[in-house]
Amino acid sequence: MAEKNLTLIEEFILLGFSELPNFQGLLFFIFLLIYISILLGNGLIIVITNMEPALQIPMYYFLGNFSFVEICYTSVTLPRMLINLWRQKRNISLLSCAVQLCFFFILAATESFLLAVMAYDRYVAICKPLSYPIIMNHKMCVQMVIGSWVIGIPVLIGQTYQVFSVPFCGSNKLNHFFCDMPPLMKLACGDTSGDEFFIYIDCFLFGLIPFLLILLSYIRILSTILKLPSTTGRSKAFSTCSSHLIVVCLFYGSGSIGYLQSKSSYSGTTDKTFSLFYIIVTPMVNPMIYSLRNKDFIQAMRKLLSKCIG
Repeated sequence: MAEKNLTLIEEFILLGFSELPNFQGLLFFIFLLIYISILLGNGLIIVITNMEPALQIPMYYFLGNFSFVEICYTSVTLPRMLINLWRQKRNISLLSCAVQLCFFFILAATESFLLAVMAYDRYVAICKPLSYPIIMNHKMCVQMVIGSWVIGIPVLIGQTYQVFSVPFCGSNKLNHFFCDMPPLMKLACGDTSGDEFFIYIDCFLFGLIPFLLILLSYIRILSTILKLPSTTGRSKAFSTCSSHLIVVCLFYGSGSIGYLQSKSSYSGTTDKTFSLFYIIVTPMVNPMIYSLRNKDFIQAMRKLLSKCIG
């Protein structure tokens, strides 16, 4: 009988924000506005970095690709969440759940490696300025972006298959607004220590290693900046890195809290809260962080707006 029950679960129910029944309509419009702002803000970065000749340098090439990943990353989760809030129908099939989780994994890994690539770009620009055009040539930039996209695909597809090859028993109610690993592990039957071990391996490969590369880059950058004789030079060097550092802190800070906790200590409310940071807040503030703190970008945006108005 127990074995029969294991095979009956063919879909999950995403609880989302069902604990706030009187605010479903308000939440829908808030998240819709946020999604539109993410699309418009990151879309604007992509357009400007591709159209403005002054921004045809590696830093903005990586920024345009990063904004594209942010759009894809958010689009994996937010549209379904909006549909669930609007229709009050939260069912999702096992296949749809697996596809969503797989794309979420791949895009999160891509974003993590792109952040490392952007840190390396700043390292070369500040620590090896004379060699910068040679090291960061167009071919190298393209290869680094492609590598960021494809490096984790085989492992993460295998990880998704492994997660959904285990039986799910008991309740099919997923205490989240999308199919994420921690709440899925909470519903899995039997011993899931093996799956948790591979989660930590994935966090190491696609989270910790890129983070350590970022940290190493900024240690070298800081060492070089402190040796600069000019206060103006130090200030300019710091300003080119500060935007990237803010995004790194938001992404890794919220993501580590969500994933580096055991199945027994998992809290749905805490996980949903921090998931909002790396799913919604980071992609939303990314355009503001990079545009409002960058004079070249502001100038290019004004130039583009003047062309549109004129």
